[in-house]
Amino acid sequence: MDERHRRLWAGAEAGAIGFGGVAAVARATGLAISTVRKGRDEGRDGAKPDDVVTVRRSAGKRPYEELHPEVWPALEKLVDPVTRGDPESALRWTCKSTYALSAEMFTRYGIRISDKTVAKLLKDHDYSLQAPNKSVEGKQHPDRNAQFEHINAKAQDCIDRGVPVISVDTKKKELVGNFKNAGREWQPQGEPELVDVHDFPTDAIGKAIPYGVYDLATNHG
Repeated sequence: MDERHRRLWAGAEAGAIGFGGVAAVARATGLAISTVRKGRDEGRDGAKPDDVVTVRRSAGKRPYEELHPEVWPALEKLVDPVTRGDPESALRWTCKSTYALSAEMFTRYGIRISDKTVAKLLKDHDYSLQAPNKSVEGKQHPDRNAQFEHINAKAQDCIDRGVPVISVDTKKKELVGNFKNAGREWQPQGEPELVDVHDFPTDAIGKAIPYGVYDLATNHG
């Protein structure tokens, strides 16, 4: 029995008792007097427990980006020059905080947007916070960020003019030889591939340097 059924049942009992019925039913059932009285009045108006009550639901709140289509292009302009990506992942990272981006959106474009909304928009567009990375090699040059922004602008200019722009990514050196590597392969039960116990460079045939070349304009590599 749902809340409406209980209310109508209690109201019917109160109506059957007559004078003082509302208070008596409220004491017996623990329902509020106002609830019992409302059920009694609804019953007098012809309401029945089996009546289907249709509740009109709201369409819901429209997405922020749909209401403000100008926000994401402006935000992306702020984020794009300072993004860092992993060539092996479709995700992108940004090293600007959402607080800084929120403030800069107002300073540069006059757009008021909270840091929480900035975070949601970035997440919706496949951006994520960058994890700490061992990349500090010493004191950084004060113009380091400007240099990267300059490189980004030059690369974008070349892409716009149809000039190829490539990104070369290299991985750590790997010893070539009978050494253990991460991963597994299918082998007969109880017959694993036997490798050297120690990974001494002197036992290696040589060193391999894996690398990849990626064309930014064609998204191919």
